[in-house]
This record gives sequence, structure tokens and C-alpha cells, in this order.
Amino acid sequence: MIFERIKSEGLAHLSYFIGSEDEALVIDPRRDCQVYIDLARREGMTIKNIFETHRNEDYVIGSLELKNLTYAEIYHGRGVDFKYGNFVDEGQGFGFGKLKLTALHTPGHTDESMSYTLADLETGKEQVMVFTGDALFVGDVGRTDLYGPKEASRMASNLYDSIFNKILPLGDEVILCPAHGAGSVCGGAISEREYSTLGLERIQNSILQKTGKEDFVKFKVEEKLEFPPYFEKMEQYNLQGPPLLQCLPVPELLSPEKFKAEMEKGAVVVDTRMPHSFGGAHIKDTYSIWLGGIPSFAGWVLPYDKPILLVLEEKEQLDTAVRYLIRLGYDNVAGLLNGGIAAWYIEALPIDSFNLLSVYDLKDKLEKGEEMVILDVRGDKEWARGHIKGARHIYVGHREENLDKVPKD
Repeated sequence: MIFERIKSEGLAHLSYFIGSEDEALVIDPRRDCQVYIDLARREGMTIKNIFETHRNEDYVIGSLELKNLTYAEIYHGRGVDFKYGNFVDEGQGFGFGKLKLTALHTPGHTDESMSYTLADLETGKEQVMVFTGDALFVGDVGRTDLYGPKEASRMASNLYDSIFNKILPLGDEVILCPAHGAGSVCGGAISEREYSTLGLERIQNSILQKTGKEDFVKFKVEEKLEFPPYFEKMEQYNLQGPPLLQCLPVPELLSPEKFKAEMEKGAVVVDTRMPHSFGGAHIKDTYSIWLGGIPSFAGWVLPYDKPILLVLEEKEQLDTAVRYLIRLGYDNVAGLLNGGIAAWYIEALPIDSFNLLSVYDLKDKLEKGEEMVILDVRGDKEWARGHIKGARHIYVGHREENLDKVPKD
């Protein structure tokens, strides 16, 4: 048996490659799917089937991309009008080599959510692993607010039934394989620990310790999680089937003058340097999203109908930036500033900047009673853990729609 867990940084997305003898399958593949081809080639296996746990809302699924390269069959749950692939029913089994995968309908996160159990027939019929998608995580459970507040109670009730009546009864010894790890927007408090069993979750997962179904549903209905606007684009892509990439886009290397010309035509610029570097000098009217922040914040502000240009700290970061963007459906990564911000500066093109304050400077200004507005753009949980007295709180993702709440003087 070959088992590989593929972690996509930034989105904290987990996908799985499982193989036996000369056959393999993939669960919830990412869009830049060469990694699964390389694994199959390394092990001398053919990817036979591709399984989706649900219509993902936080990244573009790679099923069609992988099918195009392997001719594997795609399977997903009923309840959504998918325009590609095949529907799978609870109890349906798929043999490959000496292993068997069995479908288990586990609604709650979404109506069509499926889990898949894995048995190693060489050692017995007992389930060894369960791939739970966004139903059950390490230390957390899936969000149940995607259908809106009117459906939240129903979804939470369904998730409770799925976890307590279908997943946990598989046995404490079964290894848990969720679709996300810590940092994902698909859960509220997923654990940093990456490995678990159903038995450990039964004991340690705080949400599973709620006193009965009513308490569980109440907690989930009251849970407040952010809903980035790009979710709607992901749901559309993952229902219809996203455009095929064939390969990763290769942005054009642009001189400062050409870069400026593309901006004037309407291209959007993302500066992926760290905030202190951006503050020191940057091109006016560009977005500052540091490289590691692209998966979390690009979907809040970047449009899908305009070319995207990049300003990088180093050229070696280009591959990472492109992968992060295409996983969110931003395929038109059109150009890269050759030479970075230094080249722009050398050409004497206009730059902008803003002052940076140390914590000591800020504390001094506050103690002197200087008149200022402190705007805290962190998330609700960070704000709740502690904030500067008198600060105003507007999460960065909601900043644009709340500009009228920020004084201009």
C-alpha cells in the first residue's frame, strides 16, 4: 500500500494519493496536479479514479485537470447538479489492488458531502482510514453556514448526525484524513496537529464534547466565520468544471515602462513583498499582499476580469505566487516587473510610501494624547484576544465596504 498526503501551503488544503499493486486513486486533487502524476510514475501505477468529498468553496478543484492527463473517472456525491463526473451513492465500493474504498454520505458542511472509508483487504475487512472532507477535522468540525442563516440549523443538525451516527461508529482506531489543516477558512479552530484518529477526536475534540445534539447545533449556528467573496467563484468553477490549465501560466517579464503601460490599460498589481518593504517604497495604487498572505487575502480584493501583474522580492518566488493565484482561479497572471521595485525606482518612475511606527512610538503618541484614529483590521478572534483601547475594528476583508466609517481628516 502506498499512501501520500499532499499539503498545499497557504490554503491548508490536504489531498491524498493512495495506491496498491499497479492501481491508484486521488482524493480532492489540487489544480496544479503534476504532483499526482509524478507519484504515479514513481510507483509504476495508473491513477484509476478521482474522488471529491464535496463541491469545494475555498479553492479550485483539480479533478478535470487530472482526468485530462490520466483518463481517470471522477466521482462525487448527489445533491448538486455537477456538470462533469459521476455520482456516487452511499455503500458503493471501489476496489483497486488489495484495497477497497467505500462511499459514505456525510452531509452537514454541504448537502452532497461524502466521506470515503479505506479497507486493506490483505489484512482484513475492517476500515483503516476515513477521508472526511470538511465534515470532521483534527480538533474541529466543518462550517455549516454556507447556505445562509436560514439553513444553518438544518446543516448543523445534519453534520451532528453524520459525525456521531456514521463517522465515529467506524471505530476509535480508524485514522482520520480530513481535507484541511490549521489555517483553513473551512473551520473555526482546526488544530495545528496534523494527525489523529477517530478515538482521539472523540476524546480531545472540544466540539464533540458538547452535551448532546441541541448544544452542538446551537454552537454551530452561533459560530461566526468570514465568508470571502471569492467563495462564489469557486463554487461556480467546481460545479461547472474550471478551465483546463494544461500547464502553469508563465507571466511575461516586463520592463518598468511596459509594466506602467499595462497598468494604464487596467491591469491590477499585487506587490508580494513584506509590508515594511512596501511601506518604504511602492508603486501607487497597487495592492500589498505579502507572498504567504495571497491564499488568505487575494480572494477578498482581486477581480477575476482583469490581468494581474506581480512585484516580487525575488524572481525565485514567482512559482509560489503563480500557484497560489491559480488555486484561487486567478489564471490571468500576465506579467512580472523585471528587476522589482529597484528597477522602477532607477527609471525615476513615481513611487509612493507611508511611514511606519514602532510600538514604542505609538505608545508614546497615545500617552501624549495625540489625536489619531487607530484602525485594527485583524480578524474577530484576534480582536477579542486583545486590542488597543479606543481602536476601531474593521476586518481587512470588509474595509472597502466600510470606508465611510473611517474619518478622512
